[in-house]
Amino acid sequence: MTVAVRRSARAKRFTLKVSHTERTAILTLPDRGRMEDASAFIARHYNWLKEQIEKLPAPVSLADGSIVPLRGIAHRLTFAGPVRCMGVVWVEKASAASPIENIALASVMQTVRAMQPCSIEPFAHDGDLILPPRLCVSGGPEHAGRRLVDWLKIEAKKDLFYRVHHHAGNVGIYPKRISVRDQSTRWGSCSSSGNLSFSWRLIFAPSFVLDYVAAHEVAHLKEMNHGPRFWRVVRDTMPEMHKARLWLKKHGSELHRFNPSIVPS
Repeated sequence: MTVAVRRSARAKRFTLKVSHTERTAILTLPDRGRMEDASAFIARHYNWLKEQIEKLPAPVSLADGSIVPLRGIAHRLTFAGPVRCMGVVWVEKASAASPIENIALASVMQTVRAMQPCSIEPFAHDGDLILPPRLCVSGGPEHAGRRLVDWLKIEAKKDLFYRVHHHAGNVGIYPKRISVRDQSTRWGSCSSSGNLSFSWRLIFAPSFVLDYVAAHEVAHLKEMNHGPRFWRVVRDTMPEMHKARLWLKKHGSELHRFNPSIVPS
């Protein structure tokens, strides 16, 4: 088991958490904390750490043919090779499966059905299955993960920018800056200076989930707490917030299973 050690001037005690994105443990200790004490702390909590990591959904590699959700809809990842006319990443619509693809798809779907975040169930058309839309990445497979993630971050920021400004207009206060990053423990955050930060992985979730997280963080611009007034602000700008909260509670951890660092050669 890998344990990353971080010192923090603000830490008053040893703390352990699990990074869902890296599937590793993170130990935070005070500046003056001793490594001997840190090692003993890890040893005492080893079984708990092991249990937490084992409970994480199995990672999904960004390999050619993998099923990857985009805004809650499953897409078949396709490494297209050197294609200059289409751009770096593009989406192709769903298509009818051939008889051979029908057989292969039926096998794949047995695994894919377990991936609850996605609307992935194929539907029939004249007795044939419909292949999910394709998410195509140009260039060599060794660069596919980076290119795909860069594109997904851009898409996430576009969606978040739009929804943040929608909710900010309702609330009457706007953020100073909006950024996306790979946050392993929170879907969004609001700083005291009025900057909003979001996990780019929200682009995997259905759009109403991203919309809720945007509304949640905008509400913090007005109420930097989780008291009744805060939830009233969220509810006023997004009346159906409970649906998204339930989705995140049930499926949120699965958004971390798509690992850009696992790209088979």
